Amino acid sequence: MSERWNLNGIGMTSQRTRDRMVQRLRDQGIKNEELLTELACLPRHIFVDEALSHRAYEDIALPIGYQQTLSRPWIVARMTECLLELPQRPVRVLEIGTGSGYQTALLARLFNTIFTVERIASFQNKTSSRFSALGLNNIRMKHGDGFEGWPDVSPFDAIIVTAAPEFIPEALLTQLKPSGCMLLPVGNCNQQELVRIIRTSHGYQKESLESVRFVPLLDGVV
Repeated sequence: MSERWNLNGIGMTSQRTRDRMVQRLRDQGIKNEELLTELACLPRHIFVDEALSHRAYEDIALPIGYQQTLSRPWIVARMTECLLELPQRPVRVLEIGTGSGYQTALLARLFNTIFTVERIASFQNKTSSRFSALGLNNIRMKHGDGFEGWPDVSPFDAIIVTAAPEFIPEALLTQLKPSGCMLLPVGNCNQQELVRIIRTSHGYQKESLESVRFVPLLDGVV
């Protein structure tokens, strides 16, 4: 499988370019060195079409088809660092919105088991090939409606949602373990905020972190 993907890169996809991206993230306030090391190793250029690979390490979102995007490196790093800052490192993490698999692959290098749900079936074959090329065997994939989560294998220590619902999905809240954390953007196309939710013995503790912009979380499957 690895022959299909140029993991090392060349020119604008080389390790030197990757290292510049990581230094920029460090300058922007990302502090976790384990995370930064993994970002330096992960070839972001294989998660976009070849025609866009020369832009993979810029701090921009990139289209991946079906009106979906690969989030810019800073937001991927920011959301991942939020999980690494938890008092106890999550073991079982649910991701809603696999997309091209970049966020998934990063999570798989930092946490024990990743469960990821994607509504667009045609993304999954290519994404699975990328994971194989990277030697990631701790990812379980499901074609399904992200609003429903993955109740059959819940509860989860953490849930990360990579598209924005207008309201927090109740089904996802119920799939959190006690003390579990969910990170998600919430809002409409005009205004969104990144929200962190902790499940407590008395309910749910919600905290708004910052303004963000994501594609909307859509229901159903295609």
